[in-house]
Amino acid sequence: MSVNLTPTRRRAAAAVLTAALLVPLAACGNEDDTKKGTGGSTASGSASAAPKANLTVLAAASLTDVFRTAGAAYEKSHPGTKITFSFAGSQELVAQVAQGSPADALVTADTKSMDKVKADTGTPVIIARNRLVIATGEGNPHKVDDLKDLADTKLKVVLAAPEVPAGKYSKKVLDAQKITVKPVSQEPNVRAVLSKVELGEADAGLVYKTDAESAKDKVDAVEIPDAQNAIAEYPAATIKDSGNAEAAAAFVAWLSTPEAQKILQDAGFQKP
Repeated sequence: MSVNLTPTRRRAAAAVLTAALLVPLAACGNEDDTKKGTGGSTASGSASAAPKANLTVLAAASLTDVFRTAGAAYEKSHPGTKITFSFAGSQELVAQVAQGSPADALVTADTKSMDKVKADTGTPVIIARNRLVIATGEGNPHKVDDLKDLADTKLKVVLAAPEVPAGKYSKKVLDAQKITVKPVSQEPNVRAVLSKVELGEADAGLVYKTDAESAKDKVDAVEIPDAQNAIAEYPAATIKDSGNAEAAAAFVAWLSTPEAQKILQDAGFQKP
């Protein structure tokens, strides 16, 4: 009987600790930080206050490069803290949280994915935004100019699967323009789409702008006009079952600080 109750007690304790930390963090922030739901003063200046811990952060695949940079910066300003990232499609990450996989924080590429595990997480905060582009081979050999070109059956187009945030955004923009695309494959995450284009296994694919930027020496990015595009939002939240509730909350709060925001925006992400 006691074994069955342990996860519940642990979740309740983690929730209390997380809430207790986030209240003072928010109170210390400026007005803009408060509106975002995170305390701005928890930047590198609060390193001594953040408890040391080994954190596991589940993060959307499109955050792979920038979060490695961000994680190194956080560890440098918070000695004693080690962050291990697990990158995958948001739908995979959500499934892991729902199944109780050990982790401390979650960052998805859309709010709908985060909403599916709202009972398992703290209150999420949007840390960044992104937008879609058309990725083509270097030099754009097939002369892809806009979304309509993706309907060409002679063109090998790859998309993210419909259950993946990038796939949902892709479907949204294509449906809005009444464009029918028959992809040669549908990938489990946006990085897999990018890889197909990089390797020449696809002529074009819809990816996030930041993905194309990360591989700009291998692919070209064709911009999609704002009126035809979709904006991706990235919410971050602590996981209630975390055994490092305070440290996890400190990291999530740090993602909204000027230091972290500069790293994100230098990588091409938009302001939250």
